[in-house]
Amino acid sequence: MTTEVRVPTLGESVTEATVATWFKKPGDAVAQDEMLCELETDKVTVEVPAPAAGTLAEIVAKEGETVGVDALLANISAAGEAGQETPEPKAATKEAPAAAASGGEEAAVDVMVPTLGESVSEATVSTWFKKVGDTVAQDEMLCELETDKVSVEVPAPAAGTLTEISAEEGATVQASAKLGVISAGAGATAAAAPAAAPAAAEAPAAASKDVANAPSAEKAMAEAGLSADQVKGSGRDGRIMKEDVASAISAAKSAPAATTSAPAAPRAPVSADDASREERVKMTRLRQTIARRLKDSQNTAAMLTTYNEVDMTEVMALRNEYKDLFLKKHGVKLGFMSFFTKACAHALKEVPEVNAEIDGTDIIYKNFVHMGIAAGTPTGLVVPVIRDVDAMSFAGIEKAIAEKGARARDGKLSMAEMQGGTFTISNGGVYGSLMSSPILNPPQSGILGMHKIQDRPMAINGKVEIRPMMYLALSYDHRIVDGKGAVTFLVRVKEALEDPRRLLMDL
Repeated sequence: MTTEVRVPTLGESVTEATVATWFKKPGDAVAQDEMLCELETDKVTVEVPAPAAGTLAEIVAKEGETVGVDALLANISAAGEAGQETPEPKAATKEAPAAAASGGEEAAVDVMVPTLGESVSEATVSTWFKKVGDTVAQDEMLCELETDKVSVEVPAPAAGTLTEISAEEGATVQASAKLGVISAGAGATAAAAPAAAPAAAEAPAAASKDVANAPSAEKAMAEAGLSADQVKGSGRDGRIMKEDVASAISAAKSAPAATTSAPAAPRAPVSADDASREERVKMTRLRQTIARRLKDSQNTAAMLTTYNEVDMTEVMALRNEYKDLFLKKHGVKLGFMSFFTKACAHALKEVPEVNAEIDGTDIIYKNFVHMGIAAGTPTGLVVPVIRDVDAMSFAGIEKAIAEKGARARDGKLSMAEMQGGTFTISNGGVYGSLMSSPILNPPQSGILGMHKIQDRPMAINGKVEIRPMMYLALSYDHRIVDGKGAVTFLVRVKEALEDPRRLLMDL
């Protein structure tokens, strides 16, 4: 029997890879899951394990060749066909009748990390809903992963018994890593306990076995003058990969600068009485990413904020006049966000640099508006994106905002729903904020901050009147947006809101 070795799934946007290194040659004996070769894509290095034990009969794709997804890499001949009789196969054969007696229909199915998204390479196992020995139905939720953007539920790929949990709660796993094993089939429940025992027995041997690092990683470490104990491996069994070396080099370069600018001072002493009343909770991946991205935004962009205020009288009057008819016809409430979204889309056409981004020494102007609407959730701030809002109606915008907001609060947003935004609106007014300076959402060049509507005395035609006023704040990247452009944008938003008819006339 011949088993084919094929190129695994490389990622959502990756269609081909280059064969970097073969660790085995034709005629070599291989164990199941032993590393056969290493593929390099334009983003990551991918290891290819042996799908079955036996002998490597043929290498189809040589080192240096470019291969597509699911392309044939090699063929493995079963151990019996290759004439390789070892004590291990005999022992396995001896126990075969016991397996047959339990039903003969069992198969081990690996539970793998699902596709996390183009820019997400790892996740944290937050919760296991099942424990080893539990019976599971196909598509039943096994565990939940937490990435730096969304929570991902992992369903059971087959019905059976959960015989192994490879990644415990709190563990960080790479994309396509193994999370656990399900014994599928009629005898799965009966086989759960025996299956777990050999796995436990093999663990010490695997742990004590020397793990060969990726050849490309060994070369990179030699060139950088690093030893293996200075690099944390992310591959199977702690194997050091090429990208691990790059991360270690990058960390070493940034460490002195970080120490100089912000030394990691120890926490100030806390009295025993105070310490007993404190609670230490590990930051979620989402919160860590929010903190990192916001700080990166301040460090990389030349961020500046300009302010204005808008008289909300006309918008409030228009909304009060038509809100009942709007709800009756469209099935959604007419809020203020659709007015602000339309006003921003209108202003972005006149000041396109606020809707652009910097890529190296180039400026990329977007001839569309994908609006990010910041939404607070129990786990942190997320920014779902409503695509092509410049072509949407008020009703379409309100429906999209309501739907995205609900999904955000339930943690059901997908990766695609939070990518590709060109401009962002943040409404701190719902929490009572009177004035703030929003932080850019990279790589965007602008973000509008809305605030609380508050009655204030204003001079109107030489008379003092009480008007509902709102402060607006536009934070922008001064590297691409000049002060004139930023002020013009904010004035156009103000004009459109104080006289909504301008939106209809495209003025």
